[in-house]
Amino acid sequence: MDCGVHGEIEVSDPCACRISQISIETDVRSITRSSPKGSDAVSIEFSADKTVDDSDIQEIFHHGNQTVYRFECQTESGPGCACEYIEDHGCPVRHIDADDNNVVLSFFAPDLDSLREIIVELKSEFDGVSLRRLTQSDGPGSGSSPVYVDRDALTSRQQEVLATAHEMGYFEHPRTANATQVADELGINRSTFAEHLSAAQSKLLDAILDY
Repeated sequence: MDCGVHGEIEVSDPCACRISQISIETDVRSITRSSPKGSDAVSIEFSADKTVDDSDIQEIFHHGNQTVYRFECQTESGPGCACEYIEDHGCPVRHIDADDNNVVLSFFAPDLDSLREIIVELKSEFDGVSLRRLTQSDGPGSGSSPVYVDRDALTSRQQEVLATAHEMGYFEHPRTANATQVADELGINRSTFAEHLSAAQSKLLDAILDY
């Protein structure tokens, strides 16, 4: 069996995903993607608790305080959003979570090299790309070995930012704290929090993926 990996990548660039832009104004849930047969488009459906008033977004169902919307993205000219870049590598995005202009994409890659290629390509196209979680398959015969990370590679501030974000539930699904709340707890602004977090995650990613 190949030593597959499960990756969760966060992208904070508003250009990376239209859903992340919508999440600024409303709580977005239950995001799904599908490709109609014979179409050069991807259909995206999501539910929201507030009205989404965009001309090309169609309301398709309403129940209680939740409304389900649908829109299409054309793909014939090449990938546009972060999901499409990942799926161009043959890795279907299995879960999407959007919150406060950030999007987290969950998928399986066949190996660490494939995951590295995806991250490098996303970083070349979008800002604010970071690996939130990595789980490596440990099936029979995988031959996997533990990965050791030197905590001293992180500054004390970076360790504090990671620890606070983890304790407050920033990395959970669904999140129990957003970037603004964690930044307030640390006594810094949101952009400074994002810079510390990105730097810390890049160092961890370098160690895990053996750059």
